[in-house]
Amino acid sequence: MKELLLNVETAIGADELEDRVKKGKRLKVKFGVDPTRPDLTFGHLVVLNKLRQFQELGHEAILLIGDYTAQIGDPSGRSDLRPVLTKEQVDENAATYLDQAFKILDRDKTTVRRNSEWFDEMTFVDCLKLARKMTVARMLERDDFSKRYSENTPISIIEFLYPLIQGYDSVVLESDVELGGSDQLFNMLVGRTLQKDKEQNQQTVLTLPLLVGLDGKRKMSKSYDNYIAFNDSAKDMFGKLMSIQDEVMKVYYQLLLGKEDKELGSLHKTHPMEMKKNLAVELTTVFYDNETAVHELKQFEKVFSKNKVPDEIELFKWDDICFDDGISLIDGIFASKYLKSKGEARRLIKQGAIRINQEQNLDPFYKIYKSSLPVIVQIGKRKFFKIID
Repeated sequence: MKELLLNVETAIGADELEDRVKKGKRLKVKFGVDPTRPDLTFGHLVVLNKLRQFQELGHEAILLIGDYTAQIGDPSGRSDLRPVLTKEQVDENAATYLDQAFKILDRDKTTVRRNSEWFDEMTFVDCLKLARKMTVARMLERDDFSKRYSENTPISIIEFLYPLIQGYDSVVLESDVELGGSDQLFNMLVGRTLQKDKEQNQQTVLTLPLLVGLDGKRKMSKSYDNYIAFNDSAKDMFGKLMSIQDEVMKVYYQLLLGKEDKELGSLHKTHPMEMKKNLAVELTTVFYDNETAVHELKQFEKVFSKNKVPDEIELFKWDDICFDDGISLIDGIFASKYLKSKGEARRLIKQGAIRINQEQNLDPFYKIYKSSLPVIVQIGKRKFFKIID
């Protein structure tokens, strides 16, 4: 039982869970994800690790794809309305989720459900009956709703319905345990309420901490552009992991690799850089393999420790980015699409973050000529590309 609560932030119904485990019951353990974006991130990995733990102990792991709820948009933690997705966009995103999730879960032992299976069959009368189960006062107990209400920020009726819809998933699945991030606590407790109303056994609610993103401050989110995605290349994944703040390394070891304090003891004696390299190798191995992870380590050391150019960099042919004899540095960088705008390129050049053939260049209008090829451009610490004839 102790291992099941490892890294758990909040446990509602823990006594019920312990009782069921002692009786040898095979539990239905639910984790729902709304495919609002095409990529899963390491924030999802925190919860998927816990779901896999239940799975390895012989319990039924239910991965619920919220293809219906994704069209509504989860209001959790939001101060504004989410953009509305079409069914086609949701289906496209959902198709990638399973392949990504099965990098962590055992495909053959995972039950996959979609909540459109039951919500597509519901009538408007059914929806009204469900809405009757919750009061406005109860909804306003949610921090994000109460804050928006006090600030006169619009809250749509459909956002009020979202926790009910998520909770109803638990009724249909008759889940014994629901897993989620700490921002999902209210929604998961609604599931317990609806199960009790249906005279079902109430699910145990286990919340996991929200993973801090690459900025070291806010939760990992694509909205904040501080995330690591399951589908990142091995190079990007390794590089992003090496960029995390030293202060959050312990949390990453605990939440992403399941390391306990006693296991981290020996690592704490090492230099923070070595500790971070070990973290990057272990996590990159999870999504690729050890050989690939070690290769990325060597490339990283080549660039950062020895100030050399990595073995593998993207190539651009001159005729693909320039139709003249010369091109300015800022235009060349923008043509490579490594940066989103010329403004960003100009800012990095002025900050000294751009190198040409390993020499710092502070002139946005520095000319690169075809006669000088090949030219290697370095953007920041990790991005390189070469212009060839």
